[in-house]
Amino acid sequence: MNFELIAFRFHFEAVEPVYFGVGKAGNVIRGAFGLLFREAARQVGQPEIYERIFQPALEEQAALTEKLEGHAPSGLGDLPRPFVFRAAHLDGRTIGRGQPFHFDLHLFDTRDPAVEAFTGAFARVAEAGLGANRSKAELKSAEHRLVQLSLMPKRGHVDRVRVRFATPTEMKADGRLVTEPRFQILISRIRDRVSTLRALYGAGPLALDFKAFSERAEGVVITRCEIARSPAARRSSRTGQTHPIGGFVGEVDYEGELSEFVPYLEAARWTGVGRHTVWGNGVIEVEAVT
Repeated sequence: MNFELIAFRFHFEAVEPVYFGVGKAGNVIRGAFGLLFREAARQVGQPEIYERIFQPALEEQAALTEKLEGHAPSGLGDLPRPFVFRAAHLDGRTIGRGQPFHFDLHLFDTRDPAVEAFTGAFARVAEAGLGANRSKAELKSAEHRLVQLSLMPKRGHVDRVRVRFATPTEMKADGRLVTEPRFQILISRIRDRVSTLRALYGAGPLALDFKAFSERAEGVVITRCEIARSPAARRSSRTGQTHPIGGFVGEVDYEGELSEFVPYLEAARWTGVGRHTVWGNGVIEVEAVT
């Protein structure tokens, strides 16, 4: 059982000094991309790519929802977009004139990676200006590769892991924000997201007993929790409204029978978990603890 995605990396050079505000890089890039991707898709003769990724028609939404086959996460409203940005390394940085920088995009719809449309959109984004001051940059190159992640249990016994919440992570349980990431909540949210993305854009829902999976996760406990709230907000270029997109960051150690869960934790580095994943939230990293 696998999960697949296309990993893009876009390389730029700053024509003018480019400043990315603290916690703002993903939002700035996402906003500019949304405005210019439609034009780029039309330019390369693939206007349907924009609708597929940003605005699926009602018929397509119904068809996609039907593909979930009863595996939709509870509380799922809008269909998750088939991409996320990775730009947190640019937060709070100023890129000097002539200096290189990059950011990544993970695309979960592998049917047609639309390389030309994505490349064209980011070339236009750079020309229009990036960062707080809309400073100009130049797209120098773009690369992409297919990433195949195995979701099969790790060989050998894994009984302790450390999870680092690298970007703000916000999850809900029973209608309330999670203040302590109990393992069952965390792994269930990851499982739901991976299965939903796979059902909508990939090979189909996970062939998994969701209830039994959650019951086994109950045996994993927290042995160390060092997290802190990281406030952040984004401003919608469409409505002008400001929305909170913060969450907790830090490290948590878990102990228990973890072999079957580690592949899902590793997948969340690519997919994110929780809310606001498109902007780069919910990135986690995992390592074994001896």
